[in-house]
Amino acid sequence: MHNHVLKDLKNTVARFPDKPAFCGENSVLTFKQLDHAIDRIGTFVLSEGIKKSPIVVFMEKSPEEVAAFFGIIRAGSYYVPIDAEMPAVRIHLILENVKSPLLICDDSTFEKASELGFTGKIVKYSEILSSSEIDDEALAAVYNSSIDTDPLYIVFTSGSTGVPKGVVGCHRAVNDYIDQLSEVLGFSSETVFGNQTPLYLDACFKELFPTMRFGATTYFVPKTLFMQPLKLVQYLNEHEINTVCWVVSALTIISTFGTFKTEVPKYLKTIAFGSEVFPLKQFRMWRQALPEATFTNLYGPTEGTGMCCYYRVDRDFEDGEAIPIGRPFDNTEILLLDDENREVTRESGEQGEICIRGTSLTLGYMNNPEKTSESFTLNPLQKHWPELIYRTGDIGRYNERGELMFVSRKDFQIKHMGHRIELGEIEVNAQMIEGITGAACVYDKVKGKIVLFYSGDKEEADMKVILKDSLPRYMVPNVTKKLERIPLTSNGKTDRVALSGMI
Repeated sequence: MHNHVLKDLKNTVARFPDKPAFCGENSVLTFKQLDHAIDRIGTFVLSEGIKKSPIVVFMEKSPEEVAAFFGIIRAGSYYVPIDAEMPAVRIHLILENVKSPLLICDDSTFEKASELGFTGKIVKYSEILSSSEIDDEALAAVYNSSIDTDPLYIVFTSGSTGVPKGVVGCHRAVNDYIDQLSEVLGFSSETVFGNQTPLYLDACFKELFPTMRFGATTYFVPKTLFMQPLKLVQYLNEHEINTVCWVVSALTIISTFGTFKTEVPKYLKTIAFGSEVFPLKQFRMWRQALPEATFTNLYGPTEGTGMCCYYRVDRDFEDGEAIPIGRPFDNTEILLLDDENREVTRESGEQGEICIRGTSLTLGYMNNPEKTSESFTLNPLQKHWPELIYRTGDIGRYNERGELMFVSRKDFQIKHMGHRIELGEIEVNAQMIEGITGAACVYDKVKGKIVLFYSGDKEEADMKVILKDSLPRYMVPNVTKKLERIPLTSNGKTDRVALSGMI
C-alpha cells in the first residue's frame, strides 16, 4: 500500500542509520535501532495470531514506546496508548471499550498492568525484543494487503457523560495531515523537535510521524522542566532544538516569569502553538524575543486527525484582538453552519459551528455508534450524495480580513441577564491586564453568576474595577477568585472541571 504511514521508514533508515531518531531521558533510539525494534514487535504480534486488532501500549513515555506504536502498525493492527498515571477507573473504562487481546508494558509499568484485571496477554517490551525473531515475509504480506482506510490508532478523549470516547484514526488521514503540516511548517531532516505533549494524545503526531518520514530528531522534553522555565530554555539550547509544536500554556510558562531576560531559546526557528487562545501580551513577548522565528497558530480536534487549520502570524495585533486560526489545510474544507444548518458566509460576519469535511476525518468512536452519529453527520449542504462532516462543537466567524476566528466552545456561550455572552471574551480582557499571568471563566448555573479565576498580582476587588473599563456591565464577573496558578489538564488545556469544583 503506497499510503501506509510507515512507507518512508526504510528509506529514512538507509539514509540516516545511525542518526538519533527519538531521545528520551534514559534512552535513545537511532533510526536503525528503531526499525529493528519495530520489525521485532510486528513479528511478535503476528506470531500471536493477532490481526487487525486494538493493542494496548501501557508504557512510560520513551523512545521504546514509540517503537511499540510503530511495531503494532507494522503488524497491521492499531495501537491504544494508555498513560500509566491515568486513574484506574478511566483505564478500566478504556480496556472495557477496546477489548484488546494484548497489552505491551515496560519494567516500570508491569506491576500496575498486572493489577488492572486485563483479560488478554500482558508482555514486556524488553521480552519481545530479546525473544522475537524477524519474519520479513510475514511483515511484507501484511504491508502489501493493507489499505489506507485501515485503523492506525485509538486515542481517547473526554466524554460529556464521564465515559471516555475512543477516536479511531486511519493511515490516509494521518498521511494527509502530515503532508500538509510538513509543508506549512517546513519540516526536513534538519528539524530538531522538542516534544512536549504526552504520547497518548494525537498532538504528538506533529513530531512522531515527520521524524520518521524526514529523518528528523525528536527530544522528549522532561515533564518536570515545564515547571522550571529557565531550565526548560537551557534544555532547548543544549540540544539545539529548532522546532516546537506546543500547547499555549507550555509557551507562556517561559514568557510569564521573565525568562527571556536571562536566556532565550536561540536555536528556535519554528514555533507552532494551539489548543487554546494565546494571550496577546504573552505572544508579543515571544515575538520580541525571537524576531526571526516563524509563529503558526494551529487549530483542530482529535476527530480531525490533529490539526485542520493554520495561521502563520505575519502582522501585529491590536489590544483585545485574537490571533486567527486562519485557513484550512489543503484537502480540507471548513464550513460554518448556523442553528438552522445554513452556511454562514465570510461577508456576513456572523457566527456558526465549525464543521470539517475532507480526508482528515477520523473513522469515528470505537464501539460507540450513538456518539459517532451525533458528531459525524451528513453534510446538510450536500443534497446529491451522502457526505460526512465532523461537527466540532466550536463556534467560529470570519473577521474583516476573511480570516477564520475561533470564538468559543458551543457550550461556552451563556445567557446572562438577558444577554448572550462569550466567556472567552472576558478571559481575553482579563489576560490583557498588567500583572495577570492567567485567567479562566466558568458560569455558576445554580446561582446565575459569572466566576473569574485568575493568577497574578492584582487583588480580587481591583479586577472588577479594571474590567469595568473594557467590558459591558453585564459581562463584568460577579465573582473573582485569585489562584496561585490556573489548573491545567494533562494535555495543557484549562481544567474547567477543576475550576467548577472551586465555585
